[in-house]
Amino acid sequence: MDQRPLRLTLRQLSVFVTVAQHGSTVAAAEALSMSQSAVSASLAELERALNGPLFDRIARRLSINETGRQFFPRALSLLDQAHELERFATQTGVQLQIAASNTIGSYILPTLLAGFRNSRSGPCSLDLRIGNTRDVLQALLQFEADIGLIEGSSHERDLRSMHWCDDEMVVIVGPSHPLAASADADALRAAEWIVREPGSGTREIIEERLVPLLGELRFALELGNAEAIKRAVMSGFGVSCLSLHVVRDELERGTLVAVRKGLPRIVRPLYLVVHQDKFPTQGLLAFTEYLRGMAPQIGA
Repeated sequence: MDQRPLRLTLRQLSVFVTVAQHGSTVAAAEALSMSQSAVSASLAELERALNGPLFDRIARRLSINETGRQFFPRALSLLDQAHELERFATQTGVQLQIAASNTIGSYILPTLLAGFRNSRSGPCSLDLRIGNTRDVLQALLQFEADIGLIEGSSHERDLRSMHWCDDEMVVIVGPSHPLAASADADALRAAEWIVREPGSGTREIIEERLVPLLGELRFALELGNAEAIKRAVMSGFGVSCLSLHVVRDELERGTLVAVRKGLPRIVRPLYLVVHQDKFPTQGLLAFTEYLRGMAPQIGA
């Protein structure tokens, strides 16, 4: 172990990370319940210890520079480890920030989060934010989430994706729609389609799997969540493609009809995603292991 005295403190690292996240010492001071002068002094001490600036000063705002961008994930990792030590010493339990794309967050995760919490003997705080796949990846890149669960693919080099389970997709129409009685490729191609917004994993499946199979489709309506799409399809407006997790109850009740004739079974992978520089706390490792253990009960 290196015995040299440390020139850095956890408070300095905390100030640096908060300033980087908020963009100014004023906002960071408010977030940390410190005075602006104390934040500025702590940041200056850190930059002196590192022999160089971590931010470019532009008017009254601070713009993180290349050195700061490289330093940020390492500082955040050290802070995560410090928090882990505190939780170990005080037995404060699991505290996780989770980001999930819409289908997973709304239809799969709620039951799993309850199960994970019930499996823990100590305190367990789970904060879930839901958006489309693009939103989840952005939250991970900005270290606003400890783990992400997505339906689409990730090509971000700073993120590490792990296959979790598979999800069956179903082409659906309302019971009064002409395609409920008879459908073929030509009819599906001519139909009006209701789709999610760009950046959604569900939209990605339609564009990558159905368009090459059926040809160019008529995207007549774009809606931001699965519930709105279901209601539009049930009304007879058009055709869509959603996860079986989303439409299972409606298919059983007959308020939606699955179009399967002439179509292959459509299965997409679901992924667990973490930042490659994220420190794997015991809580994060336990949650990841729990999710992987539940995969056989979820997957198609």
